Amino acid sequence: MDDQKGLEALLRWGAEVGISDSPHSVTSPISCLGHSLSISNFPEAGGRGLAAARELRCGELILRVPRKALMNRESLRKDGKLTPGFQRYPHLTSTQVLTVYLLAEVGKGSSSWWYPYLVQLPRTYDILATFNQFEIQALQVADAISASKKSISKLQFEWKETQGLMKEINLKPQLLSFQSWLWASATISSRTLHIPWDDAGCLCPVGDLFNYDAPEMDACISGELETKSMDQNSLRSDINIGEDSDAEECCENFQRLVDGGFEEDVGAYCFYARKRYKRGEQVFLCYGTYTNLELLEHYGFLLSRNPGDKIPILVGEDTVQINDSLHIQQDGRPSFSTLCALRLLFTPQKLRKAAGRLAYSGIQLSRENETSAMSWVVKKCHGLLQELPTTLEEDGLLLKYIENMLKYFKEEDKKPSNGSFLKWATEEKQGLGWVSEMMEFLEMYGLKDCFISGERKLSRRLERSLRRWRMAVQWRLMYKKTLCDCVIYCTGMIQQLSSQSLESRGAPLLQDVKK
Repeated sequence: MDDQKGLEALLRWGAEVGISDSPHSVTSPISCLGHSLSISNFPEAGGRGLAAARELRCGELILRVPRKALMNRESLRKDGKLTPGFQRYPHLTSTQVLTVYLLAEVGKGSSSWWYPYLVQLPRTYDILATFNQFEIQALQVADAISASKKSISKLQFEWKETQGLMKEINLKPQLLSFQSWLWASATISSRTLHIPWDDAGCLCPVGDLFNYDAPEMDACISGELETKSMDQNSLRSDINIGEDSDAEECCENFQRLVDGGFEEDVGAYCFYARKRYKRGEQVFLCYGTYTNLELLEHYGFLLSRNPGDKIPILVGEDTVQINDSLHIQQDGRPSFSTLCALRLLFTPQKLRKAAGRLAYSGIQLSRENETSAMSWVVKKCHGLLQELPTTLEEDGLLLKYIENMLKYFKEEDKKPSNGSFLKWATEEKQGLGWVSEMMEFLEMYGLKDCFISGERKLSRRLERSLRRWRMAVQWRLMYKKTLCDCVIYCTGMIQQLSSQSLESRGAPLLQDVKK
C-alpha cells in the first residue's frame, strides 16, 4: 500500500511539473500517465515497468519530460546553498558532482523538491560493484572478475576524493559512508539518460521507469545500427502524440539506436515507441548495445537473449591484440573480423598482402585454410572452457538449486524442512565443483543450521546475496553456452569442409593468390 501511495504521489508530482504522455496541453491533475502509458509489474521481464495504455504506433511520441524535471548539474547550479561548496572542488568529475548532489537532495528529506521521485528510487542495486568476494569469484571468468574489482576500486577512489566536499556541505553522517556512495553511484550508473550539455547525464523522473530492450540482432552483429539519411527534426514534425501519421513507414525510413533524447526546440526529453505495441504490453527503451557483462556492471541485470553479447578473443601474436571486433557472437559464430584475422593468420606471411583483399571481403581462401581457422577456434574454446572450475551442465544444476533455495525460504517449496532439504541439495557427488561452491555459500551464511531446524526466514542481506550469486552463475552459464555453441558450429563447418571441395565450387584459393 505504501508503495502504491508513493507511485501515486510521484505521478501527481509529475503532472504538476509538466511530465506528460498526453498530446493535450492540459493534463490530468492527478497523474502524468494514463493516455499512452501506465505503470505495471512484469515479474518475468524486468519487474516494474511501463505498459501501453492503448495501442501504440511505431515511432509515436509517447512521453515528454520537461527540462526543469531533469535532475542534473544544471539543477544543482540553481541551488544557492550548495553551489559555493561545489565550486571549490573543480577537479571532481561530472559524475562525482552529480553523485554528491543526489546524496545532498536525499539528505534534505521531504523538503527536497525531488522528494516524490527520490523516495521511489530502489533501495538496493545489483551492479558489479555491489558484489562481495564470493559473488565476484562466482563469475569464474578472469575478465569478469577483473571488471568487478576495477569497478569497486574506481568507486572507492571517487568516494575518497569527494569526502572533503561532502563534509563541507554538511551531509548527514550516514550519507558520508561508502555504502551510501555505492547506492548513489549505482543510481547514477543505472538510471541516468544522455543529455548533450552534461556527460554525467541526467536522472529523468518517470522516464527512467522504462525497462531495457536490446537492439535488433542484425544491428548488434554489424556493431551499429544503420542510420538513414532522413532528418530527425523533419521526422519528429510528422509524428506527434495522437496524430494519424504513418508510423510504420517512418520506422522503415528512420531507425534509432536509442528511443529517446533531449530535444532543444521543445525543451523536453522525448520518448518514442520503438515498435507497435498492443494495450497492456510492456514498452521498452533501447539505450544502446551492451554485452551482458556491461549490463551487469552498469545496470545490474542480464538478458537471456542478448544479441549484443560476445566473448572477446585474441588471435595470434602478429595480429591486433586489443580489438573489440575480434570475438565470438552470442549465437556461437566467430565474428566477421575474427574470421578475417584467422584466415590471414593461416596464410603464409609472403602471401598475406595479396590475400588480404579476399579475406576482408569475407571470402574463404581455401579448404585447408578455412579448416585451420575453424580448428583454431575449436581449440581456443576448449581451452577457455577447461580453465573454468565447473562445466555448463554443472552450472545448470547449481542454478536450479539456487532457485530452489529462494523458493524454500519464501515457503513456495514443498520439500520437507527437517534437514532433508540439505541432503537433497547435496545428493550429487561431493567432488563436483558446483557442490563445493554451494556448500561454501551455505557455510558462509550459516544456512546448514537453518535447513536442519526448518527455519525459513530470509533476511534481506541473504536474499540480495542469493540474487547476485544467481546472476553470477547465469552470466557464466551463458558465457559457457556461447563457447559450446561455437565448438558445435565450427566442428560442423570442419565436417562440411572435409566432405566438400571448395575448388569444385569455384571459390578463390590461395593457389590463385600465388599466381
